[in-house]
Amino acid sequence: MTTLTLSRALNEGLRKALEDNPKALIMGEDVGKLGGVFRVTDGLQKDFGEARVIDTPLAESGIIGTAIGLALRGYRPICEIQFDGFVFPAFDQIVSQLAKMRYRSLGKLSLPVVVRIPFGGGIGAVEHHSESPEALFAHTPGLRVIACGGPADAYAMIQQAAAGDDPVIFFEPKRRYWDKEDVDTAGGLASALPLDRARVLVPGTDVTLLCYGPMVRTCAEAAVAASADGRSLEIIDLRSLAPLDSGTIFESVRRTGRCVVVHEAVVTGGFGAEIAAQVTQECFYSLEAPVLRVGAYTTPYPPSRLEEYYLPDLDRILDAVDRTFAY
Repeated sequence: MTTLTLSRALNEGLRKALEDNPKALIMGEDVGKLGGVFRVTDGLQKDFGEARVIDTPLAESGIIGTAIGLALRGYRPICEIQFDGFVFPAFDQIVSQLAKMRYRSLGKLSLPVVVRIPFGGGIGAVEHHSESPEALFAHTPGLRVIACGGPADAYAMIQQAAAGDDPVIFFEPKRRYWDKEDVDTAGGLASALPLDRARVLVPGTDVTLLCYGPMVRTCAEAAVAASADGRSLEIIDLRSLAPLDSGTIFESVRRTGRCVVVHEAVVTGGFGAEIAAQVTQECFYSLEAPVLRVGAYTTPYPPSRLEEYYLPDLDRILDAVDRTFAY
């Protein structure tokens, strides 16, 4: 086991993906000589060359459009969108082409493209650098949408994404890039959880807390705080939003009878609404309270000095847990 930050775990996972497949390549703004703004690709261009770790122009639509062409010619591009809010110039390429090519060609063509997107807030950044657009992509059939929550998952999931034949939108919680965890870099992926499976991070009996990405650590902290009040929270890291591991969710909710969904994205139209609808439909007779959602307020992302009031925190999560016992 090696102790790695999340950013370093992604770096090691990308290195392994490049080593395992000569058709894999990395492309994006400043991913080469600079090593990415978060240093996720640090050192990879030096070791693999400019033909496999490519500094692109500042044109997200061009990055994804080029990646689609490369994938059609047998390559496996791994694209970096520098910040979440910068993905929108490439949105048309992603939802109109990348997501639909296999279906449109009756399975004859596949586009094994990974689109890495640092997402979420918590770093005091300026406008368009702290978005949470995951629901837009999860709403689009044809895309895998996944979010790593810690270094061990990041290391395995980026390799699994790069090795698959599906287009993958890979969300990375930027506020967690410097979190550390023990990572098994020697054992390979044989024991890794499948890419589309949720993980029961903390077993519990009283309330199911569903989360992903940057909120995984916050929810784990909520479980510790709630235990001091005698409440047992089961924390489930969803990991995959599309497809969603509904079976793991339903099994937990049927045991606990209560469910709270937590994400950084705004509550209105957020992915938590889809989960709440599914849980209500499938677990109705097991629920002791309505499914509650905790997320950001329905406003544009505020100036950085206000983001601590805007984003979900420990108190708002625990308040939702308390409210599930008030019904």
